[in-house]
Amino acid sequence: MPTVDDVVRLLDEFAPPALAEEWDNVGLLLGDRSRAVCRLMTCLTITPATMAEAIEHKADLIVVHHPLPFRPVSQITTDTTVGRLLWDLIGARLAVYSPHTAFDSARSGINQLLAGGLGLTHIEPLTPAESGSSSTGAGRCGAPDIPITLGDMADRVKEFLSLEHLRLVGQTDQAVHRVAVACGSGGSFLAEARAQGCDCFVTGEAGFHACLEAEATGVGLILAGHFASERFALERLADSLDEQFPDVQIWASEREEDPLQLF
Repeated sequence: MPTVDDVVRLLDEFAPPALAEEWDNVGLLLGDRSRAVCRLMTCLTITPATMAEAIEHKADLIVVHHPLPFRPVSQITTDTTVGRLLWDLIGARLAVYSPHTAFDSARSGINQLLAGGLGLTHIEPLTPAESGSSSTGAGRCGAPDIPITLGDMADRVKEFLSLEHLRLVGQTDQAVHRVAVACGSGGSFLAEARAQGCDCFVTGEAGFHACLEAEATGVGLILAGHFASERFALERLADSLDEQFPDVQIWASEREEDPLQLF
């Protein structure tokens, strides 16, 4: 059976840690590199529900997008949510690996998958990486494959991410010539999107003032939700890992849900 280190080396090659933002915490965050991996689960975030699923299914490794821990901890106790999760993970001998922003920016990472899934052409990084190839970097931008409106692009986002609803800034009939995408909480990339000549920006979530700025500058803003804009890629990653490690039982968490609900 492959070891934790075997999986780590493949993931480090797929999403090189050098691509991660300086503030991020990526790589093997918990675990024994020499331990055999018989069962592996991917998920967007380690929560009590996803952790319970991994433990019940006797997983050896969780590949999670959002790091746990994200910030340094000086104590591991059950007094806090992070402490309780880490305590139970250690007790179950579960290893944790997070590619996070390295996965966002990788050549075949989340933003590349999102841009391709929305039918964009001539795709390039929104902010090219300082190191690595010209196809890596934060966000993506490209041109629609056919003439399209903001409403049409919103429909594409809903279809690709299997959404019933999303939030929109702009007029649905305004023409879209160039589109920027940034998964997760990507509102801070609005300035970069405008600098690249984008008149449409697709992201997970953005603050109120970013929405006002998009409206004032004529950029159509499509907010798909943080969860939806990233979770699909963890399902794709599970499929990819399954191809690389056919002897390992690999699955994307079946219990993970968006914590935000429409009421």
